[in-house]
Amino acid sequence: MCDEDVAWMKVALSEAETALCGGDFPVGCIVVAGGRVVATGRRSGTAQGPGNELDHAEVTALRRLMESGGLADGIPATLYCTMEPCLMCFGAILLSGVSRLVWAYEDAMGGATACDLSRVGPLYGEAGVTVVGRVLRQESLSLFKTFFSNPANGYWKGSFLERYTLEAL
Repeated sequence: MCDEDVAWMKVALSEAETALCGGDFPVGCIVVAGGRVVATGRRSGTAQGPGNELDHAEVTALRRLMESGGLADGIPATLYCTMEPCLMCFGAILLSGVSRLVWAYEDAMGGATACDLSRVGPLYGEAGVTVVGRVLRQESLSLFKTFFSNPANGYWKGSFLERYTLEAL
C-alpha cells in the first residue's frame, strides 16, 4: 500500500461519509489524473425505499468524468472507491480508460474484481486495468458497520452483506 493511495483513499472516504450523513449506503469514489481529482461520486438513492441500483458511486463519478470531457490522452488515471465495485461498475471502469482501480472494503456479496477477465471478450479482457484492494479497509469497514447498525437504514437489511459486515474484523 503506497502513501499516495492512502492519501487519495481518504478523499474517497470523505465522499462516503457524506453519503452516510445523508442516510445513503457509504460508498464514495474519486478519479485522480495528473495529480488531481478530476471526478467524484457517492452512492445515492438508498436512503428511502428499496434502493436505486443505477446511481452507484463509480457510475456517478465516471458520468461526471465524461461530462467534463473525459481523460486526456496519455495521462493515466486511478479510480479510488471505498467498496469493491460490483459487476456493473467494474464493467464501466474497464471501458472508461481508467488504468488503475483501488478499493477499500471487499463486497462479499457482489464484488466483481476477482472475475477472470481472460474468459470474457477482448473488449473487457484486454482493458488492462490494474486492481489494488483493501487500502484503508478498516476505515471503510467502520462506515459500513455504522450504516448497518442504524435501524433506520433498510438498504440490504438482512442480507449476507449486512451479516458479513457486522461480523467482520
